[in-house]
Amino acid sequence: QKEDVEVTLLPAGHCPGSVMFLFEGGNGTVLYTGDFRLAKGEAARMELLHSGTRVKDIQSVYLDTTFCDPKFYHIPSREECLHGILELVRSWTLLSPYHVVWLNCKAAYGYEYLFINLSEELGIKVHVNKLDMFRNMPEILYHVTTDRHTQIHACRHPRDDDCFRGNRLPCGMTCQKGTPLRIISIKPSTMWFGERIK
Repeated sequence: QKEDVEVTLLPAGHCPGSVMFLFEGGNGTVLYTGDFRLAKGEAARMELLHSGTRVKDIQSVYLDTTFCDPKFYHIPSREECLHGILELVRSWTLLSPYHVVWLNCKAAYGYEYLFINLSEELGIKVHVNKLDMFRNMPEILYHVTTDRHTQIHACRHPRDDDCFRGNRLPCGMTCQKGTPLRIISIKPSTMWFGERIK
């Protein structure tokens, strides 16, 4: 038996290009989320989830997300996280030009908002290994660099943690103009919030 099904892709907010799927057919409407990160009120602004002035009737929602677990009861908003990271990076980098921050980002994508906001607020470009993966995201290209002589790094190495223990950035830098670098590591990961009681 044939049936027409309309499939709509909705932004998931997880990383660039991530989507949720809305399936609409004669037997009802289904939303498949995958991993998503939506701020409060964001779904209300998605016109494709609405029919006229009301939300579409959705019979089933498939929540396929890492954080659908009671231990992740409270995950701070991106704004809260950004504010905390921004204050830490600002206070550290102001100490001297040799005080450097390494953003230990485990995934290749999904941190663009962080790089852009840190760069805009502090006027410091973020060092990355290659610019290739950002070519289709021109809005970030001004905020990242392959020049290692910057105070914020998001460079990667297969054994990142080994590098940091040796007071060396993954790109190999240990000093600048003969002065040893003072490096702090920030691991921006939602996983940390599952390890806390509150």
